[in-house]
Amino acid sequence: MLLELLVTLCAQHGVETLTASSGEAALTLLREQGSRIDWLLTDIRLPGLVDGWSVAEAYRQIQPHRPVIYSSTTANLNHPAVPGSIFVTKPFVIADILRLARMMGSELEASRQLCA
Repeated sequence: MLLELLVTLCAQHGVETLTASSGEAALTLLREQGSRIDWLLTDIRLPGLVDGWSVAEAYRQIQPHRPVIYSSTTANLNHPAVPGSIFVTKPFVIADILRLARMMGSELEASRQLCA
């Protein structure tokens, strides 16, 4: 239900989404569509055996310089996050997440241009 709400809110803000209902489904989606994904929002605790940490690591292999936003109801970060990522605690406002992803993407692009 939360996933459907997030998709609806993203659509209202003009953001196209690709969604997965479990960690395993997210890994399949990344294999099939990963090059199209501009930024990743993942819950740390996902249904199934694959968690959000693993999903973010798989995304980083495909998109090494794009934003990753982790989400959870607790701030328990017992696992190292991928570089260039950020953690937000639920509940959050989707407009804030979208602004954050855009800001992170702009900063990453600017730093890549400076290095080139």
